[in-house]
Amino acid sequence: MNNDIIDRIFNVGVLPVVVIDDPSKAVLMAEALVRGNMPVAEITFRTAGAAQAIANIKHEFPDLLVGAGTVLNVDSVKAAKDAGADFALAPGVNPVVLAAAKSAGMPFFPGISSPTDIETALQAGANILKFFPAEASGGISKLATIASPYVMEKIRFIPTGGIKPATASVYLSSPLVLSIGGTWIATQTMIENGEWDMISKNAAEAVAIAAKARGAAV
Repeated sequence: MNNDIIDRIFNVGVLPVVVIDDPSKAVLMAEALVRGNMPVAEITFRTAGAAQAIANIKHEFPDLLVGAGTVLNVDSVKAAKDAGADFALAPGVNPVVLAAAKSAGMPFFPGISSPTDIETALQAGANILKFFPAEASGGISKLATIASPYVMEKIRFIPTGGIKPATASVYLSSPLVLSIGGTWIATQTMIENGEWDMISKNAAEAVAIAAKARGAAV
């Protein structure tokens, strides 16, 4: 696993989860995040333009850390890699996809919601795991419970799904949490409507929430 990527994700604390239909707006969205001191984004493979959006962002902002989200199959692993994604995530654990990511040299964070999922991921060599859907699955208390038997494995989590600014600190104050996924920062509607100032504001507020929760200077 690339420790630099892990450190950079941790340092920001919040990973904006982005669904973007029009790849031509990806760079403007990225600029808005950067203005909000958020040098990272997850572009989900929920739209046909996701790979092109990643490629556009990496072309204009090569130092921006860009992840590919909702990577469900081997073809998506290849598309994410070819587009220049720095890492990838999935909502579940698929050993075939994990193997493809490893072969491609792509850091990959599979999704879990149970001890069985955790064991499957660990068996495949993954110890940075997405906890999804975080709030619907029981929140930080559920995560702490299912993770407790595996503390010696040095696993860390990216809880995603239903987390809001009001609940973000609860997750970020836990040593189990590497970062959280934030769907509120740059929503599909905000991007479609060109609400770049709102995205910058949301990004800056999210970074401040993470810093405060972890006792860092804001």
